[in-house]
Amino acid sequence: MTPEIEEAFETIEGKYGAGSISRVRQMLDPAKQKRHPLQKAAKWIMPGLSRKPWHDPYEHPEIEPIARAFEAGHADIKRELDEAWLRNGEAFSDYEHYLSTQSDWQALYLFRNGAPVAESAALVPTAYKTLTEHAISTGTLCPLLESHFSTLLPGAAVKPHCDLWNFTINLHLAVEIPNGCGIRVADETRNWTEGECLLFDYSFEHEAWNKGRAPRTCLLVDLWHPETTLSEREALTVLITEIRQLLGGI
Repeated sequence: MTPEIEEAFETIEGKYGAGSISRVRQMLDPAKQKRHPLQKAAKWIMPGLSRKPWHDPYEHPEIEPIARAFEAGHADIKRELDEAWLRNGEAFSDYEHYLSTQSDWQALYLFRNGAPVAESAALVPTAYKTLTEHAISTGTLCPLLESHFSTLLPGAAVKPHCDLWNFTINLHLAVEIPNGCGIRVADETRNWTEGECLLFDYSFEHEAWNKGRAPRTCLLVDLWHPETTLSEREALTVLITEIRQLLGGI
């Protein structure tokens, strides 16, 4: 660790108590990283978090209100997104995953680079307002990551991969789902149901595909894993921000 990270960790421990970020410190020791075989390609695995690929979006008190709010607004979210596609297609861009960029995977960002994307408020007001009120203002959205509409064009596929870590969790609102779409996380494949949410740990190997004839769109929200603590979230934000500055982004 850099002196800056160590100093920040000591400040956090002074605020929350000795041992309050012990799991974060253990995460940085490869010898202490016990992981599921299907998490092997993830960079960091913080110990002590439930090792299950799929979560019920309503089982966690912190996440349930977010899922319910997005589902309640689905009809308006879908209508506004369709209008955005027709009138403001230039607002969508090739999705930039840390592993690659795909032209057949389009994105409209609501939150990125640590802040809301203000330009999206007018394009998709219901989704933007819901995200702001239920995920950003509550501190449940992880500021290290993002929220965006994810559109897989017909024939597109997201190759099997693990994301970087397990201390965030991915919520999907199924906005528009044609036949022929699916997602596999670890050993289980599921289908999206339009208007409903899925929740999964993307440190596990996962892939997705659209074998249909129309675009598949989900609203993705990167949330803190509900089993992480406030002290851990502070420490992880400091840690990853510093690492990104040193490495030029991850």
